[in-house]
Amino acid sequence: MITTDILIIGAGPTGLFAVFEAGLLQLKCHLIDALPQAGGQCSEIYPKKPIYDIPGFPEVLAGDLVDNLMEQIKPFKPGFTLGERAQHIEKQEDGSFIVTTNKGTKHHAPIVAIAGGLGSFEPRKPLLENLKKYEDNGIAYIIKDPEVYRDKKVVIAGGGDSALDWSIFLANIASEVTLVHRRKEFRGALDSVEKVQAFKNQGKIRLITPAEVTGLEGEDKLEAVNIRKITTDIEDISIQVDNFIPLFGLSPKLGPIADWGLDIERNAIKVNTFDYQTNVPGIYAIGDVNTYPGKLKLILCGFHEATLMCQSAYQRIYPDKKYVMKYTTVGGVTGFDGSKKEAPKAVVKAID
Repeated sequence: MITTDILIIGAGPTGLFAVFEAGLLQLKCHLIDALPQAGGQCSEIYPKKPIYDIPGFPEVLAGDLVDNLMEQIKPFKPGFTLGERAQHIEKQEDGSFIVTTNKGTKHHAPIVAIAGGLGSFEPRKPLLENLKKYEDNGIAYIIKDPEVYRDKKVVIAGGGDSALDWSIFLANIASEVTLVHRRKEFRGALDSVEKVQAFKNQGKIRLITPAEVTGLEGEDKLEAVNIRKITTDIEDISIQVDNFIPLFGLSPKLGPIADWGLDIERNAIKVNTFDYQTNVPGIYAIGDVNTYPGKLKLILCGFHEATLMCQSAYQRIYPDKKYVMKYTTVGGVTGFDGSKKEAPKAVVKAID
């Protein structure tokens, strides 16, 4: 049986940052993730995708962000159970929890923090007759390595942040980038929309809206994409391509967590905004997996939620102690093995 102070389900950016905040309070953490490595979607789906809304980083690749977070939490020596899915949870008489994975590994902790992101997921695919024929042979739903598209002709379909961000990024890599969206308006960040428009004006991105992809052509591999422009006069065009990337988002599923007796709303876990605790005392939900009025699914919001969750967890574990978190830039932190750590640095005062 693995024992810890905070059991974190999900080893994405929010879960990893929770380790750091817990470590400042001298709380041990152990993380469970169904993926074989830490980092969540940032490592598995888009390690080379640029992220623009991390404070202090005008731009950082998703994979690099994970590497930095892993380095940041190294002094606190968290444990990991990777390649296993949290399956069952049992509340003990003392209010603690035992979580068992699909492979039978048992974990015991007084606090459970669910940081599972979108949960398990699969890409939403366009309804095209011969789509499967070209999957992994010209069609991809996830961009892991942008270099695959260097000097290639690429068509991207979608109207959200992923479609916009990848169009911008690949404009400097691919020989030709075409962005197709069924509406003139986009759902992504205004700054990204403006960048796409600027690249269109510079001739670096071909923008076709409102329009939709209606067909795919090619013998052994994808060679052309058929597009229908939805204007006053409908126009059908065909574009020679090497790659087609439909980015219509992911269909998330909570998986076994949905059966844990938690309040669920639209496939997300309802929490209060005081400390991001669920309806079950001692179980928290942070990051994209939770929902509350005004919720924004941003990594930086997950970091904030993780911070407040750890403060609340400390009070649940040590109800007779009061503490004052002063600041995190001077002084030293004592590691769990008794050694003095040079980084991260903090001043945390606990009062009995």
